[in-house]
Amino acid sequence: MEFLRPATWREALEAKAAHPDATPIAGGTDVMVELNFDRHRPEALLDLTTVPELAEWAPDGDELRIGAGVPYARLIEELGERLPGLAMASRTVGSPQIRNRGTVGGNLGSASPAGDAHPPLLASGASVEVESVRGSRVVPVDEFFTGPKRSVLEPDELIAAIRVAPAAGPQQFSKVGTRNAMVIAVCTFAVSLDPDTRTVGTGIGSAAPTPIRARDAEAFARAGLDWDGPLEESAARRFGDLVAQAASPIDDVRGTAHYREHALGVLARRTLSWAWHELRSGRQECA
Repeated sequence: MEFLRPATWREALEAKAAHPDATPIAGGTDVMVELNFDRHRPEALLDLTTVPELAEWAPDGDELRIGAGVPYARLIEELGERLPGLAMASRTVGSPQIRNRGTVGGNLGSASPAGDAHPPLLASGASVEVESVRGSRVVPVDEFFTGPKRSVLEPDELIAAIRVAPAAGPQQFSKVGTRNAMVIAVCTFAVSLDPDTRTVGTGIGSAAPTPIRARDAEAFARAGLDWDGPLEESAARRFGDLVAQAASPIDDVRGTAHYREHALGVLARRTLSWAWHELRSGRQECA
């Protein structure tokens, strides 16, 4: 196995162009599992840990541009107030050691339907900046996933950054698993409220071939919620039902399809209620 270690972003792009089958590795929290269990044996590894550009984040206009190599621990510490939903999801990822190494860029690169970072990115309307020696492009995150562990990335492309606007209102994330962290989720759900546009963003994980939005639930929230008053129980229940209907889960060792649909309905009602309470009371309620 060849080991490639570029020192700059340009060198990384040139290495990927020359070795399109090379597997990028940053935190290694997914790649090393595949290697240790001999599930995947790439011809080359492309080590991105020494590329400084990937470890930076900064405001860029109305958005935050977060380098693909920024680890979960820094997202929690440095961006928790601006991106509370993503910070909540990051707190459920693995152990402290994994959160110090693992990255949202790596989570996107693996394109797992169960990736914990994916639902809050979907709910927030994030986009993914990808680049090759041919140029760069920005892909809305809800167009990034094409199938289980598949994405729109071309063989010579690397993920450069995630682009997402700071939260305009309350955000929530919740996860069902045998425990809060160090577990692959049975299902996950994220919600993001924007009181200015009176819209609700959603993200579903581990309940379809790819992470998805619950578009009918979002449409219901736009038309069916009274943004000037308390959240009616019937509205919360309808929202949860629509989220559950958006899923297309399977039976596997972690749970049945029926259980996932039921759990998503419960998660959606709870997270919307928490976010709505925060919106009306003006304080953060953490899942």
